[in-house]
Amino acid sequence: MTKILLQGGNILDPAHGSLLLRHDVLIENDRIIDVSSTPIDAPDAKRIDVSGKTVMPGLIDCHVHVLASLANLGANALQPGSLTSIRALPIVEAMLNRGFTTVRDAGGADWGLAQAIAIGLVPGPRIFPSGKALSQTGGHGDFRPRSDVLEPCSCAFRAGAIARVADGVDAVRLAAREEIQKGATQIKIMASGGVASPTDPIGNTQYSEDEIRAIVAEAEAAQTYVMAHAYTGRAISRAVRCGVRTIEHGNLADADAACVMREHGAFVVPTLVTYDSLARDGARLGLPADSVAKIESVRQAGRDSLKIYAEHGVQMGFGSDLLGEMHQDQSQEFVIRAEILGNLEAIRSATSIAAAILQREGELGTVRAGARADLIVVDGNPLDDIRLLAGQGEHLSLVMQGGYLHRSRI
Repeated sequence: MTKILLQGGNILDPAHGSLLLRHDVLIENDRIIDVSSTPIDAPDAKRIDVSGKTVMPGLIDCHVHVLASLANLGANALQPGSLTSIRALPIVEAMLNRGFTTVRDAGGADWGLAQAIAIGLVPGPRIFPSGKALSQTGGHGDFRPRSDVLEPCSCAFRAGAIARVADGVDAVRLAAREEIQKGATQIKIMASGGVASPTDPIGNTQYSEDEIRAIVAEAEAAQTYVMAHAYTGRAISRAVRCGVRTIEHGNLADADAACVMREHGAFVVPTLVTYDSLARDGARLGLPADSVAKIESVRQAGRDSLKIYAEHGVQMGFGSDLLGEMHQDQSQEFVIRAEILGNLEAIRSATSIAAAILQREGELGTVRAGARADLIVVDGNPLDDIRLLAGQGEHLSLVMQGGYLHRSRI
């Protein structure tokens, strides 16, 4: 059966904030071919009655690490590659069960895993992989412990490492070209210190401006863009002025940085749920003590940053950035955001805005003719109750990805 007809559901249009009552949606192969307020006559289609339920676009998480099966990223990188890949399989399937039909991996996942999902070998969200994130020596992607003599970095080839170390303009140009050649759909860089890494204070800036501009130039030559891990206003402004398109985390942003982002049309992808999860479970799950100590310095600031971004018109994508067993908290990000920005903006962050970040407007994050048939059916209206999108997909009666019914209990 190549045609599926969803009958009588209420369609959530995130971009316009409207709920279209009692509409039919006709899917053929992997595309939506018709959306109508009058009944669609499709006698050859499989019919599914979704009346009283909400039909909405499949969710998009713009910041995941699907290969991070351990909270300690240094230990994660030491796993055999085969074990790393196998441990990712239940992680990606659980994401799809939660309604995330697409994710952007922010370091670790490669073309091979993305392809395995794309051709149906394993269930999971469509992956936009970054390959290995690029980090300077001693930066957020360098998980080597402090010592008098640094051993050569193995992170360029270990499957479980989220990053590789490269220093200098020529070296970062080569690293960016290599990641693109291996299938990265965008390039990730570390532009400030971070929580999970052992030797870089959060306030540090990372990579010289010449290095960042070189990486941006390589990404643009390949018709893509750069996403940057950055916390402070100083690191954010610096990266955006060098051409970075999306800022990841951005917890310590100030008004000046938000103005720079707005001026340059940059996006931000906050990842608030990870700090709650790390504060609760990080130490128990092996996060090093140095990293645990950094969490509170950015946790509340992350919530405060949402108001700064909103006041200055910076568009916010949905991100979770979870590690190990904490992946199960992914959808709690909706609840955190909705408390500050409202239900609609939380939903937009994972649909229409996320699609714009991925440069897939009109194809993802929307329910309209011509779009990919990535759809979820919710038991109720998430505009009224955002918790319908939380949990492990208990309130989703249908998850469709590319026209394929991953699961349905209708």
